[in-house]
Amino acid sequence: MNKIEKNQKIGEIVTLLPKAGIIFKKYQIDFCCGGHRLLSNAIEEQNLNEKEILDQLNQAYFEFTQRPEEMTPSSATITELIDLYIMPHHSFTKQILPEISALAGTILKVHGIHHKELFTIHKLVKNLETELEQHLIKEEEFLFPAIKEYEKNPSDEQSNRVREQIEEIEAEHDAAGDLLKELRQRTNQYQVPQDGCSTYEKTFEKIKELESDLFDHIHLENNILFPKFERQE
Repeated sequence: MNKIEKNQKIGEIVTLLPKAGIIFKKYQIDFCCGGHRLLSNAIEEQNLNEKEILDQLNQAYFEFTQRPEEMTPSSATITELIDLYIMPHHSFTKQILPEISALAGTILKVHGIHHKELFTIHKLVKNLETELEQHLIKEEEFLFPAIKEYEKNPSDEQSNRVREQIEEIEAEHDAAGDLLKELRQRTNQYQVPQDGCSTYEKTFEKIKELESDLFDHIHLENNILFPKFERQE
């Protein structure tokens, strides 16, 4: 009997089977901000091959169950989840954002006269950079310490404080997701035009890297960290 079914929530599937994220990325199925949706809804909306996707998911799950027991994000404690799984994504985002911003400015100067869409792409990159920089500060300086404090010393007051911050963070996740979707659209699915140079290619490749990493990053928070906190309450 298959473990992964079409009527499961997308975020729950990736929580159960981390490798599912790789499969969902291949089919452009949103498992971070859209993790609350049923897989069947995404398959129907995007006109995807249901059997093909479910076969891949269940094969991956079978292989996953054959491995020796190891810690996964869903089995980690809240502190382990933040420090070992989420913080590396923060480091990656901080490293790649300035690089993308500089590259977007370069191709705008060189190719903007023939590719007017680069003005919009440059603006979207700058907006994303600003939002994510502030977002990471909120998480690292306020939200994560508050969650860890609750884990040590639970109280109603601390719980309410964390819940308010989580609501704000989830809204920012949605906003970042919308910016990434628009970037993918404006870049024509990251297709470099025929007259695009190697810097053009590198820019789009780096944005794709950021998009892929943010999917994993936001999934860890929306679908694992925040539900863990709620269960702890």
